[in-house]
Amino acid sequence: MGSSERPKKKVQLWKKATVHFLLCFIMGFFTGFAPTNKPSFSTTNHVIAPGGSPEISPPPEKFTGQISEQERGNVDRSVLDESLSMKVQERPNLDQKEETGDKGEMVKEADLTLQRLVIVVTPTSDKDELRGVLLRKMANTLALVPPPLLWVVVESQSESTEVSDILRKTNVMYRHLTFKENFTDVEIEMDHQRNVALKHIEYHRLSGIVHFASLYNVYDLSFFDEIRAIEVFGTWPMAFLSANRQKVKIEGPVCDSSEVVGWHLKNMNNTADDAIRSPVHISTVGFNSSILWDPERWGRLSSAQDTSQNSIKFVKEEVLEEETKLKGVPQDGCSKIMLWNLHIPRIIKG
Repeated sequence: MGSSERPKKKVQLWKKATVHFLLCFIMGFFTGFAPTNKPSFSTTNHVIAPGGSPEISPPPEKFTGQISEQERGNVDRSVLDESLSMKVQERPNLDQKEETGDKGEMVKEADLTLQRLVIVVTPTSDKDELRGVLLRKMANTLALVPPPLLWVVVESQSESTEVSDILRKTNVMYRHLTFKENFTDVEIEMDHQRNVALKHIEYHRLSGIVHFASLYNVYDLSFFDEIRAIEVFGTWPMAFLSANRQKVKIEGPVCDSSEVVGWHLKNMNNTADDAIRSPVHISTVGFNSSILWDPERWGRLSSAQDTSQNSIKFVKEEVLEEETKLKGVPQDGCSKIMLWNLHIPRIIKG
C-alpha cells in the first residue's frame, strides 16, 4: 500500500508545479503589456537652496520698462512698480557650472555675484532740438550695460509724447518723471530736475549708486562697472570736447591711487565768484543713494530733508566736506578718462 501512494504523491507534486508555472507565465505575459511609469525629463533648471528643498526656477524675466498700447491711460505707466525695481536690484547673476565628480555625479555650482543698482539720472529740455537723437543715443549705450540699471528721465510737463514714445521702445528699465514749474534760467531748471529725481529716489528708497548723466555724455562701458564699487562718494575726471574750437578740457579730481589730492580747475581768475564756485562738475560725482535717507549709516547727523529739500545742493556740499570718504574712480588711479562730454553747437533755424 505504501508503494502505491508514492506515485500518487509524485503526480500531485508535478501537477502543482505545472499549475504554478502556468500562473507565473500568464502573469508575466500580461505584465509585459501594462504601461510603465518613466520619469519625465524637461529643460527646466533646478536650483537647490542651501539647507532647503529643490525649487523649480521660473524662466528668466526681462524688465524693459515698456508698456503696451492698450495700457495707456491717465496713469503714468512708465513709472514701474516699486517691487519690480527691487527684483532687479536684488537679483544675482547666476553663472551655473556643472562638474563631474569621481563617482559620475553632476555637481552644480552657482557663482552668486551681487551687483549694485546703477541709477542714471538724466534731465531733458524740450528746447533742445537734438533731444530725440540724444535720447536714443543714450538708450543704446545703457542697453549695453549689464543689469541692474535704472534710467530716471526728467522733463517738464507738456503735451508732447516724444520722450515717452522713445523710452517705451528702449531695452532699458526706466522711470519717466515730469514737473510743472517754469524756469527761465537753464542751470536752475537742470538743478530742479535733479532734485525731482533725488526726491523720487529718496521716497521709494531706491538703493544704488547715483550718476547724473547729460545727454551729451559719451561713455566707456567699463565706467559703469567701476562706479558700482563706490561705497559713499566717488569722483572721476571728464573730458570736454569742443568740435569747433578743436580743444579738450579736463575737469575732475587729481588722484594719488584712489585718494583725491586736488582738482582740475576751470578758468579761474581769482574773482569773488570763483571763490564760491564749486570745482566739482555734477557729472563727475557719484554717490550711494542711501545718504539721502539714512545719514546715521555714514556717521552724519543731517540728511537731505534738513536742507530745505534742495537735495542736489546737499550732495554738492557733502562731496566737498567728506574728503576722507571721497574716492577716485577707478581705484587704481583716476587719471583714466572713461567719460567725455561733447559740445555740439545748437542748430539755428533761419
